[in-house]
Amino acid sequence: MDNKISPEAQVAELELDAVIGFNGHVPTGLKCHPDQEHMIYPLGCTVLIQAINTKEQNFLQGHGNNVSCLAISRSGEYIASGQVTFMGFKADIILWDYKNRELLARLSLHKGKIEALAFSPNDLYLVSLGGPDDGSVVVWSIAKRDAICGSPAAGLNVGNATNVIFSRCRDEMFMTAGNGTIRVWELDLPNRKIWPTECQTGQLKRIVMSIGVDNDDSFFYLGTTTGDILKMNPRTKLLTDVGPAKDKFSLGVSEIICLICILLNLLYFCIQLQGGITSITLRGEGHQFLVGTEESHIYRVSFTDFKETLIATCHFDAVEDIVFPFGTAELFATCAKKDIRVWHTSSNREIGVTAIATTSDCKRVISGGGEGEVRVWQIGCQTQKLEEALKEHKSSVSCIRVKRNNEECVTASTDGTCIIWDLVRLRRNQMILANTLFQCVCYHPEEFQIITSGTDRKIAYWEVFDGTVIRELEGSLSGSINGMDITQEGVHFVTGGNDHLVKVWDYNEGEVTHVGVGHSGNITRIRISPGNQYIVSVSADGAILRWKYPYTS
Repeated sequence: MDNKISPEAQVAELELDAVIGFNGHVPTGLKCHPDQEHMIYPLGCTVLIQAINTKEQNFLQGHGNNVSCLAISRSGEYIASGQVTFMGFKADIILWDYKNRELLARLSLHKGKIEALAFSPNDLYLVSLGGPDDGSVVVWSIAKRDAICGSPAAGLNVGNATNVIFSRCRDEMFMTAGNGTIRVWELDLPNRKIWPTECQTGQLKRIVMSIGVDNDDSFFYLGTTTGDILKMNPRTKLLTDVGPAKDKFSLGVSEIICLICILLNLLYFCIQLQGGITSITLRGEGHQFLVGTEESHIYRVSFTDFKETLIATCHFDAVEDIVFPFGTAELFATCAKKDIRVWHTSSNREIGVTAIATTSDCKRVISGGGEGEVRVWQIGCQTQKLEEALKEHKSSVSCIRVKRNNEECVTASTDGTCIIWDLVRLRRNQMILANTLFQCVCYHPEEFQIITSGTDRKIAYWEVFDGTVIRELEGSLSGSINGMDITQEGVHFVTGGNDHLVKVWDYNEGEVTHVGVGHSGNITRIRISPGNQYIVSVSADGAILRWKYPYTS
């Protein structure tokens, strides 16, 4: 029978419990809050507030797409975050109340992308910079939650402005910079205008990556793609110095924090971090600072010895799969193209690789390859032997599930087939055919049915005995379904895919009961922990999200 039930009906919201990940590609995306106890950073469409010592997390959710920039007011009372969206559509800025962890206002004028944000020193104004398809700078009133004025961010004969920073002393002055443009702006509040003055650099042409300003506004500094730093006078709008003359920063100067201690220490010390630096943020008055890299590492550096401590690490490219060890929800493992990581579930901490997933009797490993071969490996104390290579799939094996008695398994492939294998005789028992690229498959716990899904967005229930389809559901309104798992009782199952949504389904009714919104990348795999405590989902942007399972066992 054909039950086409829309999963987008009114359903309950799935509660996000924890997030593992850090998007190191957001410029200046890692921030330390003025309370010195929390760091704030974006991951996908969520802004995370995480306690540095206890690792406790809060989530600011409201963006519909990737967060592209972040700013914190000097008092710490406000957070502002901007996002990317599709070309021609408005890109939101959200103003957040830090203390209450709630949305205060949604500011929508820019199109395509919010490039950068900055608060004025006394929390009166927020300035925003639009991306390449927008090209405007807008000043917003914090009190009125409304735009005061706007202007094109750069002149006609130069590139885009990509950086903005407010004066440290004046609420009416800010600076922008980018590809061939450096401007000082004055806010004329009575006339609701902003007036730019182009800074003069003579024959020097630079692309600015970062910007910083002295505490007394005497100078501001610009980091460039060529690895040198420009020193500008905001009063005269003239270049006063350029350096270093030799030994420039090879990857460009992607972040500047104006603090004498940092500059002095940099003269004597050099630390090597994994991945290009995209964020530096001071903790307190600068006794420590945090550094974020494009390989999704977060380091803490102390000024006393100028040594780095790695405080957070995660995958920095697409996470391909998740697995829980048999019978326990304490740990789970994830794999990406370049690494395998094992995590402690309740604390979100990585513990190092100490185990490998096998059949429940630990005697066999079944693997599938990109060429379609299914390999059965026999594992002994001293030996690992390839028992059989089963060569019936014509394309990549996307998912493998083993029956509880370890005598049968099912493999799904992008060739449009699912094959049920006899692991005793090492031959095919049954083949299922569909007009789709299968991405995921699960046994129902009673093991007389399997459920599948893939690029056709349909969830299909199949009879194991003869391979006939007995039910079809519309699994998604947009995009492939890539991950699926079912509870040990078989009452509920979960799915995730290219629509970025985690969905909980009632198996018998074929209806969605809960939806989780938090991913901004395509969900690649999803699992329910043993004991039904958590749902863990992973995505192509490197994020790992843990959700509270909505039902009591």
